[in-house]
Amino acid sequence: MSDKISITFSNGRITEYDKGVTLLEISRDAAHRYTTPVVAAKVNNEIRDLQNELDQASEVDFLDLRSDAGMKVYQRSVTLLMIVAAQEIFPGCEVTVEHSLSKGLYCELHHGRDITPEDVERLATHMRQIVLEDRPIIRKTLARTEAIEMFEAAGQQEKVSLLKQLDREKVSIYYCGQVYDYFYGTMTPSTGYLKVFDLRYYPPGIILRLPEKENPDKVPQFVENPKLFKVFQEAAQWGNILRCGYVATLNECAANDEIKDIIRVAEALHEKKIAQIADFIASHRNEVRVILVAGPSSSGKTTFAQRLNIQLRVNGVWPVPVSLDDYFVNRDKTPLDEQGDYDFEAIEAIDLELFNSHLARILAGEEVELPTFNFKTGEREYRGHRIKVNKGQPLIIEGIHGLNERLTSSVPRHCKIKIYISALTQLSIDNHNRIPTTDARLIRRIVRDSEFRSHDALMTLKMWPSVRRGEERNIFPFQEEADLMFNSALIYELAVLKKYAEPLLKKVTGEYPEYSEARRLLNFLEYFSPVEDNEIPHNSILREFIGKSCFEKN
Repeated sequence: MSDKISITFSNGRITEYDKGVTLLEISRDAAHRYTTPVVAAKVNNEIRDLQNELDQASEVDFLDLRSDAGMKVYQRSVTLLMIVAAQEIFPGCEVTVEHSLSKGLYCELHHGRDITPEDVERLATHMRQIVLEDRPIIRKTLARTEAIEMFEAAGQQEKVSLLKQLDREKVSIYYCGQVYDYFYGTMTPSTGYLKVFDLRYYPPGIILRLPEKENPDKVPQFVENPKLFKVFQEAAQWGNILRCGYVATLNECAANDEIKDIIRVAEALHEKKIAQIADFIASHRNEVRVILVAGPSSSGKTTFAQRLNIQLRVNGVWPVPVSLDDYFVNRDKTPLDEQGDYDFEAIEAIDLELFNSHLARILAGEEVELPTFNFKTGEREYRGHRIKVNKGQPLIIEGIHGLNERLTSSVPRHCKIKIYISALTQLSIDNHNRIPTTDARLIRRIVRDSEFRSHDALMTLKMWPSVRRGEERNIFPFQEEADLMFNSALIYELAVLKKYAEPLLKKVTGEYPEYSEARRLLNFLEYFSPVEDNEIPHNSILREFIGKSCFEKN
């Protein structure tokens, strides 16, 4: 029997190695092909940390900091670095990783008093010292019962509850010095990889600032997001109202039938917030002529706009919808993206001149014939759809560019209300493992694309990077321009989406590069106990993705 195995690299090159070779050893041979450090690998399209040993022929594709998956490994590892440093200089403290904010992670440090700028500086200095020491980050596979005992002894009850619910015999624990932790995902081999980060005092917590894959050598310029931070704080308050901050608590509610109350209160919080937004708009009815609803993919814009419409009518305001999709330029004038594909998410894909001309005429009291875009032919058509509004009737426009002033440049700013909507989940896996809003939206989209667009999960996963690039260019830079923000996340939704998403993701097989992402999402959904959807009201934002919405067009 041969003691050698063949490793096939992504460039087609095949090299023989001794059985039992680690990915770290192989990565050193391949490092010259990468401009940034290699932090993990795909082995037969499954993501592995570099400590893994190979004992059979495999296809290997290394992940550096210019890849999405590689940057996630880096960010996760810096989070562990911060937790280790905090426990070493503030013994007995608890770090909670709350949510993304300002190109970083907003975290809180709990050690019996408010943190100070000096605390943050001490923490950053110690983190940099640990990086210089290049401490190993060691993965150990333990029996689940043993891991439970360890975290029980350490008083980390949320991890104990989570691990007790997992249907796994073994779990992976990462050690760095004397500190150990359970993380959802892989880590770098040592702290020496983690040179680029910054800490910013942001009372009552800290922002752990991280590089981005487009420029992994430095932390981006800090941009204040006070409005978004306020919405995240509101999300935390909603989690407290529901008494459900972690997945394990949600699962316990699902097991003892308390989930019905969770669903009702979560939906009531949404309804109350939408009503408050409608009340605010109604109180400015003499000035507001245009209501713009914008947000990233799968944020629930369509259902939100419909429910806002109803609440405005309760206030005696009767808005008139205008579809931005009908103002696409003809296909031959659609801009192209970096790959040479049609970029339908660029603002230049909208006929801004025609759209603003129609807005100005409508708001001046004229009757205007609106176009209808024929998506089959790729051209605008006129089918006799005319509208005329009176002064008390605002237009309501939903679309990704609503926050960009270029979209409605013909309308004075004081005559517009801009609303930003996104799914900012209130739930975390545990105190160190947050649930990225991007993951929640991706799972929503996978389910919706299958239910309503005849797209399988593979197609959605292929398109998602392009969707994300469009959001980074066209939505997120403008989010602080919003007058109002609405959080469309429902604390129970991933437990419901689980039964829809899992069979779709399982169809993504190992020969596709997207397999690693499908596996990651499946592993993530394993944390949730399934919840049936029969208690979900038909006007819920979640119905936009799973079906049976009262707003669906027949």
